[in-house]
Amino acid sequence: MTEDTYALAAMARLLSPHCRVTAMSNGALIADWKRTRFLGMAAADVRKLAEGSPEERAELIGALRSAGCATDRRTPRTDAVAGIWLRGVHLLIRTAGFGRVLRLLALAAPGYARADAPSADEVARLKQAVRTHSRGSWLVNGDCKSEAVTAFVLLRRCGLEAVLHVGVREHPFAMHAWTESAGLCIPDADPRGHAFTPVLSIDSWGR
Repeated sequence: MTEDTYALAAMARLLSPHCRVTAMSNGALIADWKRTRFLGMAAADVRKLAEGSPEERAELIGALRSAGCATDRRTPRTDAVAGIWLRGVHLLIRTAGFGRVLRLLALAAPGYARADAPSADEVARLKQAVRTHSRGSWLVNGDCKSEAVTAFVLLRRCGLEAVLHVGVREHPFAMHAWTESAGLCIPDADPRGHAFTPVLSIDSWGR
C-alpha cells in the first residue's frame, strides 16, 4: 500500500496542472480536465514511474507528454517572465483599477490545482524574482498589489496552490495585498512589522 501511494505521488508530480491522478484497483486513472477525457494506466506502469530504470521512466514520461498529460517544466519561471508579468499587471491595475483586475483573475489564473503542494524553494525563488524586478523598476517601485497579483497568477498558472489576500489596518488606515503559498508571502504580509487583517482572500477564481 505504501509503495502504491509513493508511486502515485511520483506520478502526480509529473502531470500537467490540468490533470489529476486517482488510484484504481488495477492501476491509476488520469483525469485530463483540459481535454475532458480520462486515461488509464496499468499498475505495473505506475510503479515503473517511481521505481523503474531511467530508460523505463523516460519511455513512460515520453508517452505522457505525447498524450498532453505531462510537461517539461512546472516550476514558476522566475526571471524575465516575472518581470514582464509584473509590469503588465501594474499597468493594468493603473488603467483598469485593482478591483477590476481581481475580477479578471479568472482569465489568467486557472481554477484547477495540482495534487502535490508547492515547495518552499519554488516560492522563495519566485519571491526573490518578483522583489528584484519590482524594486528595480521605476514603473512598479515596490507596489504590493502588482507583486501580489503577479505572484498569484504565476503560481496558479503552474497549478500550484496560492491564496491572494487583501488586508487593512486601522491606525493609521492602510491597505496591503500579498499572496501566500507554501508558508511564504509575496510580498511580506507584515511590511515594516505592521500587521494587516485580511478582508478578502482569493484561492482560485470565483472563491
